[in-house]
Amino acid sequence: MKNIVVVGTQWGDEGKGKVVDLLAPAFDIVARYQGGHNAGHTVIIGDRKFILRLVPSGILHDSAVCVLGNGVVVDAQALVEEIEGLGTLGVEVDGRLRISNRAHLILPHHRAVERISEERRGEDRVGTTMRGIGPSYEEKSGRRGVRAGDILNPAELRRAVLAARDEAAATLGTTEPELAIEGYESYLESAQRLAPFISDTACFLNDAVDAGQRVLLEGAQGTMLDLDHGSYPFVTSSSSTAGGACTGTGLPPTRVTGALGIIKAYTTRVGAGPFPTELTDERGRHLQDRGQEFGSVTGRPRRTGWFDVPVARYSARVNGLSSLALTKLDVLDELDSISVCVGYRTAAGSCSTIPSSIHDYGDVEPILESFDGWKQSTRGISRLEDLPAAARAYVEALSSYVGVEIGLISTGPERDETIVVAGGRVADWAGRGA
Repeated sequence: MKNIVVVGTQWGDEGKGKVVDLLAPAFDIVARYQGGHNAGHTVIIGDRKFILRLVPSGILHDSAVCVLGNGVVVDAQALVEEIEGLGTLGVEVDGRLRISNRAHLILPHHRAVERISEERRGEDRVGTTMRGIGPSYEEKSGRRGVRAGDILNPAELRRAVLAARDEAAATLGTTEPELAIEGYESYLESAQRLAPFISDTACFLNDAVDAGQRVLLEGAQGTMLDLDHGSYPFVTSSSSTAGGACTGTGLPPTRVTGALGIIKAYTTRVGAGPFPTELTDERGRHLQDRGQEFGSVTGRPRRTGWFDVPVARYSARVNGLSSLALTKLDVLDELDSISVCVGYRTAAGSCSTIPSSIHDYGDVEPILESFDGWKQSTRGISRLEDLPAAARAYVEALSSYVGVEIGLISTGPERDETIVVAGGRVADWAGRGA
């Protein structure tokens, strides 16, 4: 039994979509366990580029059944648009996509609530994507949410959605464009189109495992955006760590057999919040431009910085990582030297852990170690022994610092621009032997 969690280990945008796409052929089911449609996963196959917002990356493989678990929040209109977009690219989802009847819905007024909340924060705003994801999770926690299962009862869905709209109108004022009744009628129409996909996915997943099938559990965002374990309050609204895979799908911990952490060869983050290794000079702009560090869904530029060992080590611990997939190594090809943060300097001295207080975390200074650059292209290399010696030394150092094997190295955005390390756990999970 091999049921594996794929989890981001930094602040998201680590390249999970490509890795899930690579592993999907070795699994029967790919299940997304949290987040909303702000988390774009990009997969490049030849001259075609797929940007997936909610649908798991496994949908690009005909053999995979894809699941949106109960921990996901679903904007019905956005999901219908994504399904239609996939259809135009020749990817059919009928019979291959299942939506949990316990997944909560993002409603039109959630966008208004989020926008107003961010505006009121002023300089302290979190930097959300304004897609209504946080308010949907807030209503879920407040026991006022509307769930996907309600779509199967159109009369009840209409009553619940319009009641939520009226409550939002009374709180926010009817001048908000997201509260126009026409928008809700359109939303209800889109929601009905999802009815054929809705079922009890927790039962489906457990029955599949009972039958010997393999499940790949796909997270969105990253560990440092986890609601409990991330750089709070500059976090997302759900459990993006490996533990969220169980609460977000109904597959119990005893059935999860491994966790693969996806990590960049440097660090990025979107939005506000502390970023100890951030580079605001020409080197940071080089990483941003060469790495195409712009949101695949939002287009927002990502902040860039050196690899952060305390973040990676912390992620390895809270996720129980079995292996790491190192992405975007090729982005570093042109640098003369590359720095790595191996610890933090604080007012009380040096430390190698992440402060829980956002104020303390914002004041740390990175302790850097320098590595020689390799000054030659690694783009498309698919064998470990073909990497330049300095690049291999860098990879080995990162693995040693974090204390976790690196079982996969991405050397470009396309499927075949990948090194699967022989003898590693990823090779085993991918069915490529020991």
